[in-house]
Amino acid sequence: MASMPQQQVLPPRPVGERRRRGGGRPTDPGTIGVRGRRARPMYLAVAPYFLLFAIFSAIPIVFTMFLAFTDWRGIGEWNIIGFENFSYLLHDPLFWKSLKNTLILWAMSTIPCLTLATLLALALNASVRFSTVYRVAYLVPNITSLVAMGILFSSIFSSNVGIANALLNIVGIDSVRWLQTEWGIKIAISTLSAWSFVGYNALIILAGLQSIEKQVYEAAQLDGAGPVRTFFSITLPMLRPIVLFVTIMSTIGSLQSFTESQVMTSSQGGGASSAGGVGNSGLTMVLYFYSVAFQENRYGYGATIAWGVMVVVIIFTIINWFATRERSR
Repeated sequence: MASMPQQQVLPPRPVGERRRRGGGRPTDPGTIGVRGRRARPMYLAVAPYFLLFAIFSAIPIVFTMFLAFTDWRGIGEWNIIGFENFSYLLHDPLFWKSLKNTLILWAMSTIPCLTLATLLALALNASVRFSTVYRVAYLVPNITSLVAMGILFSSIFSSNVGIANALLNIVGIDSVRWLQTEWGIKIAISTLSAWSFVGYNALIILAGLQSIEKQVYEAAQLDGAGPVRTFFSITLPMLRPIVLFVTIMSTIGSLQSFTESQVMTSSQGGGASSAGGVGNSGLTMVLYFYSVAFQENRYGYGATIAWGVMVVVIIFTIINWFATRERSR
């Protein structure tokens, strides 16, 4: 019987030799870290964003916080007064008046705007001829200058030759002095706000409607569900993320409204006491901040109002999120 050849066993390679040949380094290109000169183009590519963010956002935010602790009026010395501006803000009747007006205008504009936007989205989602033309037409108000629309709506709600009073006279109702009464100003401003954003919100809701599978509606029809039951049981629950987004964005926009009130109730530089029209009925928080800071040159207190606006926006954003988020089952 022939003997089996013995297998030659090689001695182990020294550890130093393995290290000299590159042992211990990963050979997969995906695991090689990007360092040194290879990373510079990447940092340069994202640098403009961080530079612009620092110049137009980060630095102004820090500077505004610093101003809130001073009584600076644009020129002169910087006098640090501590929390006096914040203490005065809590007892300022005009600030609370502006907050009340802002919440009323938010309710008068946001709720009708979202309702109309939903109805328009449902109509556009149906098989309607020239639906693309309608989508463009609904988006035009959103891309038009708010200043121009404010001037237009000032003419529409004019007490003498306004279209609104002309329509009222046709049905036998006396003319209303829209921009000379408290609730007339609120109706005019909220109508402008709702008209400006109803098309934009309708297109967002329409995108959500088109993402719902048609088989779901077909199954509901086979089960005998009518249009109303289908909307509340299928459409609305499946649109919950879209409704959350639209509600939060509309709330933030309403709480930060400025142009509508400024154009339609211009105070001609009279300061915060005359801003917002008759009885400050159109005075919003941002308009109050603008009047105090840039018309009365009270930059320290104006910065305090700006921080108050930010706190209110954050609070209402959290409330909206908890109110519209999907409940855990």
